[in-house]
Formats: sequence, structure tokens, C-alpha cells
Amino acid sequence: MGSLNETANSDRIHIGFFGCRNAGKSSVVNAVTNQEIAVVSDVKGTTTDPVQKAMEILPLGPVVIIDTPGFDDDDKLLGAKRVDRAKKILNKSDIAVLVVSATEGINNYDEELLKIFKTKDIPYIVVFNKTDLIDDVKKKDLESKLDETSKKNYLFVSATTKEGIENLKNIIGRLRPDEANKSLVGDIVKKNDFIVLVTPIDESAPKGRMILPQVQMIRDILNHDAYCIVTKETELKNVLDTMGRKPDFVITDSQVFKFVDSLVPKDVPLTSFSILLARYKGFLNTAVKGVEAVKTLKEGDTVLIAEGCTHHRQCYDIGTYKIPKWLKEFTGANINIETSSGTEFPEDLSKYKMVIHCGGCMTPDREMLYRMKCAVDAGKPFTNYGIFIAYVNGILARSIEKIPM
Repeated sequence: MGSLNETANSDRIHIGFFGCRNAGKSSVVNAVTNQEIAVVSDVKGTTTDPVQKAMEILPLGPVVIIDTPGFDDDDKLLGAKRVDRAKKILNKSDIAVLVVSATEGINNYDEELLKIFKTKDIPYIVVFNKTDLIDDVKKKDLESKLDETSKKNYLFVSATTKEGIENLKNIIGRLRPDEANKSLVGDIVKKNDFIVLVTPIDESAPKGRMILPQVQMIRDILNHDAYCIVTKETELKNVLDTMGRKPDFVITDSQVFKFVDSLVPKDVPLTSFSILLARYKGFLNTAVKGVEAVKTLKEGDTVLIAEGCTHHRQCYDIGTYKIPKWLKEFTGANINIETSSGTEFPEDLSKYKMVIHCGGCMTPDREMLYRMKCAVDAGKPFTNYGIFIAYVNGILARSIEKIPM
């Protein structure tokens, strides 16, 4: 069981190491982390699957380091799978490190990776490894072949001698996103505000613990010198009747949105964990606009219901049972439902009328924004569970009224 002080993977900076086979990616990863987290070998293609490790690295803080398979595998079947996995890792990488063998120089595969970094707008650094094997003339030749963008962030290192490794960590630190002022409710609650959090405990709740957004919300409220009561929906009426004052805000699990709305006085602001997560991750405006597509759905249309993590499906699972049920009740039509979970988000969205995504509590911000951008680029409305549930229950306006957009 993880420590309560542990930083969730979704809130860590994800640093992906990319490059061709035997450029020394794994050696550089081990040198940066000062741990043997990746297998090193002179045999090309030793890394066949992404290797991921959550850790603390000075001066970077809490990070997830990802060592990816070689991008240049020439085995048509296995190579294609490795390349596909590397591309998926890019979707959740906040920073990309392109490791190039200094003895070989940048090749067409490296150029392709650089193009993907730029297309996905990922901050990156080009690292020439094995520089203990070249001279200054070769270094100047390597520098001359960099494009103007890459000339701003490149470095010579040697994983063998550790030359340049500390500089690499410092440069990565400068590339990291600035999230110092990022907060779930910090700009909504005030000192001494009283918040009620409604958290159902049913068969879908994790045994013996709370889900991540609920824990994060409690901590954020305490960080801003406010205080809260956490209650099940079945006890909410009693809480409201006996607490002696109206709460300043009520935040609920989306699945009981309608019930909670019926109990909370209309002059008390009400929203959900999922809606606040959409704002935290940067796609609330898109999701609010996207949910309007629900009223245009008709018989035979196909909707993608996507989740960022994998979990055991319950009989009344929200993604495979409740949302399809609410869709049918709201539209009066038989809507075709397709689902995806974990990293298996479809690249081709052409057959879908809209995408309804989970809150993304376990999904890195960059990957959530990437998925949103994929939908927007394909002309497909994109929303999330909480906004959808509020919409079909007629309480969306209330649920976003006090949320800065």
C-alpha cells in the first residue's frame, strides 16, 4: 500500500527517453537515475517494452522515467509494435529526451522522432551519448547538422564516464512544465470556507481506501485553510440538517449528482469531482461545448466511452452500464457503444459521433489533452463523465456556475 505522502503518477513529470537501438538510451536512463532500472546490452533491441519507474530525482523532484524500445527495429511485425508503443509513450510524456549515438549521428529515424516531438509540442533535448568515443572535430560536425530548434537544446554526454549527466538533469529541470499555481479548488474556496464532499461507498469503491480525486480534494481544501466534511450520499440530508450552517460549496461524486442536487439548497454552489478534474487538466471548456452533441445522437450512432486506467468491471460499471443506460434514456435511441481503457485510445476516431471520457484522475495531463486534441482535430465532440451526467440530469448550468472557466 502506497504512502499517503506519495505523489500520484498522474501528477509526476513524465520523462520519455527515445532513440534508435543501441544509441545507449538505457545506459543514459541508468546514469540519470543512478539506478539499474533498465537492462543494458551490446545486443541491439534489448529493450522490447517500455520500462517505467516512478522516483525522486534532484533537482527534478517526483518524476516518472520511461525507457522506450528502439525506434528503428527492422523486424516488420515486432518492430511495428515497438514503434507503436514508443508513439503511445509520447502521448503522456511531458519531456522527451532523444538519445543519439555520437559515433553514428542523427539518422532518418531520429529525424522522424524529432518531427513527432514538434507536432505534439513536447519540450525535448537531443543527447549525443558515447562522446567519450569521439573527438572535438566530430562534435562540431554533429552540431552543424542540427536544425535551428534542436540547436537550442542539445548536450554531449557519456553514460560510461557520467560526463554531462548532471547538466542533462539540470536542462530537463528547466524544460519541466510550471505547475506551481495549479490547484483543484484553490481559486474557488476561501479561508474558513466549509465544504461538503459526497463520496458514495458502494461495490465500485476501492476496498479500504478512497479514490485519488477525493484524497486530492481533501488535501487541497486543507492547503487553503478551509475545512470539510466527507459523507456518503445516504447521510447527506442529516449532515445538512445538523451542521448549523449552510456549506459554502458541495462537491459530489458524479454518479449521485441527481440525488445530491435534490438535497442541496439551490443557493449553495454544487459541482463534482469530475468537473473540477476537467478544469484542472485543462479541457473543461471543450468538454462543456462537446456535451451538447448528446442531443444530436440518433439511432445507430456510435459513441466511444474511454477510460484512462484499467480496472475490474463491476455489474453496474459506470462506463459499460450506467452511461450507456443514461444515453438511451436521454436520446430514446439505441446507441452503439464502444469502450477503450488504459493506453488503448483509438487513433482513428472517424466512426464515432462523440467521445465521453472518464475524469482522467490516473491519466497524465498531457495524455488527456492529447486525447482531447485528437477528438477536436477529427471534428468529434469530446466531454467527460461528470459533465455528461450533469447535462443529462439538467444540472450542468448549476454545476459550472461558480467554476472559473
